[in-house]
Amino acid sequence: MRLFNILALVLLLVIPTPSTVCAQLTFGPSGQEGEPFRRQEWRVPSSDSDIAARALLFRPIGAGPFRLAVIAHASTQNVLRRAQMPQPEYRALTAFLVARGFAVLVPERLGHGATGGRYVEDQNGCDEADYARAGRATAEEISLALGYLQKQDFIRRDAAVVIGHSAGGWGALALANADPKAISAIIAFAPGRGGHANDEPNKVCAPHTLLAAAAEFGKAARIPITSLVAANDSYFAPAFSQRLADAFRSGGGKDDLRTLPAVGSEGHWMIELDAGVQAASGELARALNLPKPAATKKP
Repeated sequence: MRLFNILALVLLLVIPTPSTVCAQLTFGPSGQEGEPFRRQEWRVPSSDSDIAARALLFRPIGAGPFRLAVIAHASTQNVLRRAQMPQPEYRALTAFLVARGFAVLVPERLGHGATGGRYVEDQNGCDEADYARAGRATAEEISLALGYLQKQDFIRRDAAVVIGHSAGGWGALALANADPKAISAIIAFAPGRGGHANDEPNKVCAPHTLLAAAAEFGKAARIPITSLVAANDSYFAPAFSQRLADAFRSGGGKDDLRTLPAVGSEGHWMIELDAGVQAASGELARALNLPKPAATKKP
């Protein structure tokens, strides 16, 4: 009996418990800085205590503290596509932000690519989609990554900006109830979920459910939203995006929707293109409250 008790004690010491596994999880930089813009791999918290989300951090030269911009990527309900997603970078947008003094974090959320784990943002199909729950799950992932970076010495603890794309933009709308001192602005490129229902352009899954969820997010919103959509977006066309912004405002939120010129063959991906960021640059500068360029004197 005594021998059995000793063996049991040894097994308890050797076999890692959940708390031991969690204790071994480390966050922060996981590689050296490189190019462009001091590109560096990071690990940041996720809503799964056993998984550190993959992320890329870019920043200007110097010690900071820098204003932080977090870019929230798009998503898909397709399991295979999610698993094969490359680490998002949004190079053109990152270049725009770093050039204006921002440190830029691009986290890869749970259920995507190399981060892996359970897809916490699952909307549960098309006809019975729970868009409000999916949006809040995305918002939580964004918030955890942002909060961790704001604890770093080289990052300002105020005036962060969240820029979301598609499902990432939808999560950013759900995050509009956050502390406006910590997050000063939210910019959403074609926010929404359920676009291209059954891979069909200009068709949205359960659109009335999506609009109702937008109104719900608007009720608790404390941070102003700037929504940007290209004229040739076939996931959330300008007319539907207007209905979405109106629904958010009907709940009490502020959403300034701007329609931008057509970009490329599919405007939904404009945020990933140099031409798209160029087309949005004026609206980005306005939403970010960037200083206007100094006027040059004529010779």
